Amino acid sequence: MPGLHPDARPAAATLPPPRASSRAGPREALLVRLWRYQRERFPLAAYLPMVLAFTASAAAYSRLARGEPGWIPWERYTVGAFTALVLFAWLRILDEHKDAAQDLAARPELPVPRGLVSLAELRRVGGVLLAAALLLNAWAAPALLWALAVVIGYAALMTREFFVRDWLRARPTAYLLSHMAILPLIDGYTSGLDWLAEGAAPPRALWLFLGVTYLNGVVVEVGRKIRAPEGERAGVDTYTGAWGLRAAPAVWLGVLATTAAVAWAALHALGAGAAEGGLLLALASAAALPALWFLLAPSASAARRIELASGLWTIAMYLLLGVGQLVARQL
Repeated sequence: MPGLHPDARPAAATLPPPRASSRAGPREALLVRLWRYQRERFPLAAYLPMVLAFTASAAAYSRLARGEPGWIPWERYTVGAFTALVLFAWLRILDEHKDAAQDLAARPELPVPRGLVSLAELRRVGGVLLAAALLLNAWAAPALLWALAVVIGYAALMTREFFVRDWLRARPTAYLLSHMAILPLIDGYTSGLDWLAEGAAPPRALWLFLGVTYLNGVVVEVGRKIRAPEGERAGVDTYTGAWGLRAAPAVWLGVLATTAAVAWAALHALGAGAAEGGLLLALASAAALPALWFLLAPSASAARRIELASGLWTIAMYLLLGVGQLVARQL
């Protein structure tokens, strides 16, 4: 999901120029180049477990909140997980287009500026994947196409930066809050693998789960753009650069605490008790440690640990809220 791509690079003064050998040869297969691209910009090793947890837990939470027994059909879940992965891949592709000029100027070592893949190639591959996802959804549960249409429409607006690019670029907080809204919209689709596909109304408690998704997106996005002073780089936006070296991790800690509070409300709505509350508190405390270390001694390693903690916290939240609760009720 947005936020898992490690963007840390050496400072501009020490960055070597792109080497000719980094360019893909003219006869190198597209699949080989795409495999190299995903390792740098869309690492499946990081995204796949998060998407599987994200999709399963959204559907499970909806099911539990509606008081329905059992699990959705596995073929529907498989289609949903594939579709969610395609949507997150498209967010990366759209970001490549949106940031193309900035990346060319400030980060020429990235795959697109250095010529590993072209924007046209990414569009073609993304188009094939999206077409496959739409066809699979039309087969598995046509009602889900409405939720996909909402996500695609909002993603298109994001790409155009809501037609106020300069205004948003000058206001990092507004940029962050507006772009993270795509995540609960995707969750509307993944939770809809239960309620929407089965013709039911969305359960009232689902809004709490969507709130957790939104806040988790902020946690991940801020966490991946916290830098130590030596990691800052001209032309690359970071929240430490925009808000300050101490304000950015402090905001991250505040959002983490808020996420934990909303997650507890979402758990309580399912009838969870003290055991789940204690586990939630322990997870939040463990996730907070890297940011506290960063506040005491800002360093590149501490910044990387904040990014890692953001991803692990997000996966833990989804498992605790959805799949974990479903499994606990089956035991």
